[in-house]
Amino acid sequence: MRFAKGHGTGNDFVLLPDPDGTLDLTPELVRRLCDRRFGIGADGVIRVVRSAKHPDAADQAGEAAWFMDYHNADGSLSEMCGNGIRVFARYLTETGLVDAAAFPVATRTGPVLALVGEDSITVDMPNAVIGPPSRARQLRSGRDFPGTAVTVGNPHLVCPVDDVTDLDLSVAFGVDPVLFPDGANVEFVAEAAPLDHADLDRHVRMRVFERGVGETMSCGSGACAVAAVAVRGMGLDVGTVAVDLPGGRLTVVIALDRCILSGPAQIVATGDVRI
Repeated sequence: MRFAKGHGTGNDFVLLPDPDGTLDLTPELVRRLCDRRFGIGADGVIRVVRSAKHPDAADQAGEAAWFMDYHNADGSLSEMCGNGIRVFARYLTETGLVDAAAFPVATRTGPVLALVGEDSITVDMPNAVIGPPSRARQLRSGRDFPGTAVTVGNPHLVCPVDDVTDLDLSVAFGVDPVLFPDGANVEFVAEAAPLDHADLDRHVRMRVFERGVGETMSCGSGACAVAAVAVRGMGLDVGTVAVDLPGGRLTVVIALDRCILSGPAQIVATGDVRI
């Protein structure tokens, strides 16, 4: 089986070229590919498939030729993955499947525009919709973290903390099953020192526990959720936020109708795998 390995600020993915949608991509196969000891190792699997060849994206085929069929490391499906889209876009251009600097990508939440640069890839993410207050409970300690629900095509809970460095994210977090029937990514965010950039409104640090994965080095949609809450907390409708994660920095522009996510993304390996 052919594969590529890529990452966006440390959020890593196995990409499987399957243009005609013939691969039987079962949850078990996804789990084995993502296993960091017995497989390739990744936070998720992205199938590279033509939109017209996948039932979840056939209605987008007239707008976006390629579908990012994203699966979490535990085999579950995800509606959206901001870093995944950026890595997917890098793969499409490096392999010659797309010959353009700007193009739409089909996702389970609809088409997303990608702009591929030499050092950074920018995607127009769905509008971040801020919801009600809620809380996350760490299952081992029972500690509660108050937060704010946010939807960025997928569900998030943004929890402010004083310091992200001393958190134990090795254990899962429970969220309100009524508000989050399919679970949620839980982001922990703390203020960071202001940066000397005139176009930045806020600078924060973030760690994330992703549903179906665990702690990851980065989360693009989570950075959008965090930025939306940060901008709202300043009493603004629009703004730009630098989000520092363990894997690097993402920049998010909160606009009136969308989030604009930017950061590096790379393909680091290609090869064959026997699973």
